[in-house]
Amino acid sequence: MPKKYAFKKTFTYEGKRYVVYADSEKQLYKKMYDKQRALEEGKVTVSDNMLVSDWAKVAIDSYKRNLNKKGREDMLLRVNKHILSRIGSQTVKSIKPIQCQALMNALEGYSWSTVQKVYQDLQFIFRTALQNHLILDNPAKDVVRPAAIKGQRQAIKGREREIFLKVVDGVDKFRVFELMFYCGCRPAEAIKCQGSDLSVKDGVALLHVRGTKTKNSDRIVPMPDELYQKVKNVGPFEPLAPNSSGRFHSESSYNRCANDLKRQMNIAMGCRTYRNALIPPYPLRESFVPYDLRHTYCSDLARRGIDIRVAQKLMGHSSISITADIYTHVQDEQILDDAAQILGKVSQGITSGVTV
Repeated sequence: MPKKYAFKKTFTYEGKRYVVYADSEKQLYKKMYDKQRALEEGKVTVSDNMLVSDWAKVAIDSYKRNLNKKGREDMLLRVNKHILSRIGSQTVKSIKPIQCQALMNALEGYSWSTVQKVYQDLQFIFRTALQNHLILDNPAKDVVRPAAIKGQRQAIKGREREIFLKVVDGVDKFRVFELMFYCGCRPAEAIKCQGSDLSVKDGVALLHVRGTKTKNSDRIVPMPDELYQKVKNVGPFEPLAPNSSGRFHSESSYNRCANDLKRQMNIAMGCRTYRNALIPPYPLRESFVPYDLRHTYCSDLARRGIDIRVAQKLMGHSSISITADIYTHVQDEQILDDAAQILGKVSQGITSGVTV
C-alpha cells in the first residue's frame, strides 16, 4: 500500500500542476519551496511524485552517460516519440501495466529493431525508478512485444555488386561506401576515418576504426590495396571519405549521398529518366540500403572461410551470435547453390542419356 500523508498541497508552475505531500505542515511548505526553487533553477527534484517525463530525463542523464552524442540523441528521440508522448505528463507511480502494454501495442508494424529499442527504453525508465524507490513495482515488467517486421540485411552480389563498384569508382563522396564494403565500417565509423588512422605493417595496409557503438567497436582491420591506393596520400587530419565539399560527412550529407548512390546505381542498371527524375520501374531492389555493404563484408569473410571469432573482431560485433547469424545465412545460401548445381548436372544427364 502506498504511504498516506497527512498534508497535501498543489501549485502550478508554467502551466503545469504539481502536488506535494508531507507528514507535517512545516515539512509540506518546505518541500513545496524546494520544488519551486528547483523548477526555477531548471533542476528536477527526485521524488515519488515525479512525472514520467522528468524522471526519464534524470535517468538518462544519470545512467546513460557512456552513450555517444548520436546514441543519446537517438534514445531521446525514441523516448519522446513513443513513450513520453503517451504517458510523459503522468506521475511515475500512477502508471499502470495496461498503459505500458497499450504503449507497446501501438508499435505493431514497426521494425523489429524499433520495437526492441523502445521495449528496452521502457524497461530502463521503470527499472531505475524502482531502484530509486519511486515506485513499489515495475508496471512494464510483463509487457508483451507486438509483432514486428524483422528485416534481413542482404549482401550485394552478381550484377548489383558489379554496378556498385562501377558507380563508386573515382567518386570521392562515395568513398564512404567503399570503406563499408572493403573494411566493414558502420556508416558512423566510415565518415570519421581520417589519414592518421592508416598504417602499414609487414606490407599490409591497416585501418584503425575508432568505433564507439560497443566495447569491440574500436578495432584494426586490413585495407585492400585497391582502396589503399586511393587514400594513402590523405593528410593525417583530413577525411578518408570526404563529402562534396572535401570536408567530413555530416549525417545530412551522408543521407544525401546514400540517396544519390541508389539513384546512380538505378541509372547504371538501365533506369530511364525524365527531366532528371527516375521513371519506374527501378532496377535496383527496393530493399537496398548502404548498410548492406557492411553485411557484404561479413558475408565475404564467411565465404573465404575466415574463422568466425576473427570475423567478430573485424566487424566489431558485441556478441559472436550476431556474426553467427550472418555466417549461418551464408552457409544456407551455399547449400542451396550446391544443390542447384547438382540438380543441374542431374538434369543434363537425363537429357543427354548420360549417367551422372
